[in-house]
Amino acid sequence: MTEPVREGDLLWTPSAEQVAGANVTAFQAWLAARGRSFDSYDALWRWSVSDLGGFWQAIWDYCGVDCSVRPERVLGRVSMPGAQWFPGARLNYAQHVLRQERPGEPALFSVSESAPLAAMDWNDLAGQVRILGTQLRTLGVRPGDRVACYMPNIPHTAVAMLAVTGIGAVWTSCSPDFGWRGVLDRFRQLTPKVLFCVDRYQYGGAQFDRGAELRAIIAGLDQLEHVIWLPYPDPAAPAPAPDLLRWDEVLDQPPVPAGQFDFEQVPFDHPLWILFSSGTTGLPKALVHGHGGILIEQLKLQQLHMDLRPGDRMLFFTTTGWMMWNFLVSSLLLGVRPVLYDGSPTYPEPDVLWRLAQEADVTFIGASPAYVDQMIRAGIVPAHRYDLSALRAIMPAGSPVSPECTAWFYQNVKKDVWVATGSGGTDVCTGFVGGVPTLPVYAGEIQARHLGVSAYAYNEQGDSVVGEVGELVITAPMPSMPVRLWADDGDVRYREAYLDRYPGIWRHGDFFKVNSRGGCFVVGRSDATLNRHGVRIGTAEVYRVLSRIDAVEDALIVNLDLPGGRFFMPLFVKLADELVLDDGITAQIRDRLRREYTPRHVPDAIVQAPDIPVTLTGKKMEVPVRKILRGVPADQAANPNAMANPASLDFFVQYAARQQHYPVG
Repeated sequence: MTEPVREGDLLWTPSAEQVAGANVTAFQAWLAARGRSFDSYDALWRWSVSDLGGFWQAIWDYCGVDCSVRPERVLGRVSMPGAQWFPGARLNYAQHVLRQERPGEPALFSVSESAPLAAMDWNDLAGQVRILGTQLRTLGVRPGDRVACYMPNIPHTAVAMLAVTGIGAVWTSCSPDFGWRGVLDRFRQLTPKVLFCVDRYQYGGAQFDRGAELRAIIAGLDQLEHVIWLPYPDPAAPAPAPDLLRWDEVLDQPPVPAGQFDFEQVPFDHPLWILFSSGTTGLPKALVHGHGGILIEQLKLQQLHMDLRPGDRMLFFTTTGWMMWNFLVSSLLLGVRPVLYDGSPTYPEPDVLWRLAQEADVTFIGASPAYVDQMIRAGIVPAHRYDLSALRAIMPAGSPVSPECTAWFYQNVKKDVWVATGSGGTDVCTGFVGGVPTLPVYAGEIQARHLGVSAYAYNEQGDSVVGEVGELVITAPMPSMPVRLWADDGDVRYREAYLDRYPGIWRHGDFFKVNSRGGCFVVGRSDATLNRHGVRIGTAEVYRVLSRIDAVEDALIVNLDLPGGRFFMPLFVKLADELVLDDGITAQIRDRLRREYTPRHVPDAIVQAPDIPVTLTGKKMEVPVRKILRGVPADQAANPNAMANPASLDFFVQYAARQQHYPVG
């Protein structure tokens, strides 16, 4: 049973032994031995954002960053964009992964809907990376060339990424559930030289043929020179197109000894990979991340804020089209053993991820609030079904986390577990705020701002506020901020996206609050704010209430500003189990919103919709829907190639056309 919980209720306090054994405690002791002592995490954080040079040099030294050429200093230029980190250094991200090589020991685990849990040892991983990297060089791939991937979350994809980045080429990826237009919107910007691909994928007990999609992708990439095809999940499948190189034939080469493979030594900001924004209203932004920035940020994040160590096993449901895949595979930098899962998180049973956590002795698991909602609706209590004795920490991420969601883990998974809620973005491929293993966990609250992340809430006047909701801003550069956007001369799009509102300060686009003890709250996208009579309402507050109403499966709310200071705020709900919206459900929604928040949270209309528009990574498309309701044509309001369910917009177009109680256009 779920017990009542309020925001700010204390849910967990680390024991003295847990505090003493935490990586961040060891880091503080290391600093103290070098003359820098801090009596609290808050004091450590304040130093980390006020002395950027001292802090990031400490991370470099403490984490043992290797380089073939030493940097001249920590920071050249201190600006956004254009911060110059560790100028002069030469290094390689993939080389840092393979320095963890322990022959005969597991490097990673994999499991799919059609294959049981299996280990890939370091011999196989490192050996395949060296062979594939050598073969790519033979195929003419040079440093700076782009290599694209259209493959699922399997070991082959990790091998390909490490081989590509190991030779200094630039990695980019989409998962095979992306349609061909969505893929071309991304890859065509980059003119890749090589494409890794499959022509089918599995999900929910079925296989999906992507042969036609793949042929359209290949035809649309004019400068493509080679296509390396993996017959997966069916190794006997015929080739979907002519002139493809088979994965096994490319890898069928003599071993390349470690001492005979040269990792390309590149500058700190040399492109490592290119991730993409969701692209809901236009072409996705191509975010270029550098070798050094991702390397040092992931070492800091996963060691100090996730408290990971060699031999730990991490499971996070993700596809290769989401930054969490890059994050998951980056755990190899620490000698952590990622568990790669290919399939549906709810097949063949809704709690399959908890079963995998038991089978793989997972120590750290990631879970989204939406997944927790599914567990609650299904009445699943993982603690009653599985042995999760190895589990030490859980990271809820992907959308705002309610107090009830935080408490659910303690009530249903494990009483003594560290729930390290995090929030960040694809833009920086990391978190801004998240877990600290030496601090208590409070319901609905993110523990703290990350070290080295100068995050604040700004009000409308551009002043930092505490205890109030404001814009999430970052006031000092971070190493993993994008080096640039691809093909963005003069950083024009970069500045428009992040730096126009507060010149020289990064505005992330989230509403954010930090309380007096340093606890943090991300309460929804600021561009989707519900602003009624001057009071800003985070959409996450509305969704939190709706998540506890059994009849509501999903929802989306927007607010329209009307002439004369008027507003129209409709709530669209997708109901569960073929229910039909009636007076009882409507009254329940209105009453709960009014009682738990304020009358301003009550929508002007509640409308049943057949589906809620979401991006390919599951984000609600509030801004495009708001545009459609104002009369913007759907093809201008949203990019269907960035959507998981493009047909869902049809309902909103029809709804807008028949409304008379607010002006359209």
